[in-house]
Amino acid sequence: MPIRALVVDDSAAMRTFVSSVLESTGDYDVDEVGHGFEAIRLLPRGDYSLFVFDVNMPDFNGIELIRAVREHPRYSQTPLVVMTTEGRLGDVERARAAGAKVVITKPFTPAGLLAAVAEARGLGGGD
Repeated sequence: MPIRALVVDDSAAMRTFVSSVLESTGDYDVDEVGHGFEAIRLLPRGDYSLFVFDVNMPDFNGIELIRAVREHPRYSQTPLVVMTTEGRLGDVERARAAGAKVVITKPFTPAGLLAAVAEARGLGGGD
């Protein structure tokens, strides 16, 4: 059975890219949304085993979304990868402090994304 993943990014192109990479492995069934509020609405209805969030989104940013997901009893330990266009140490530290397992800096390759996901899931890999 495929692993259910939720990809959240305000860029439709980035959501499509991430979803395509994950789904191309045959291991993932991906839901995509454009902002954090949509993601929060999906949490009770989904049974997600992986999250991939962008940090920089309008209205409800990735750090706030990580915190909200980590407060949800079902998702407090779910593997979570955060994407950022800013590799600034502060963004990486804030994402990890909020509960992200892995932070990957855009742009990245399909192999880099899959390695980050494997690392977040505890399967080795790295970025």
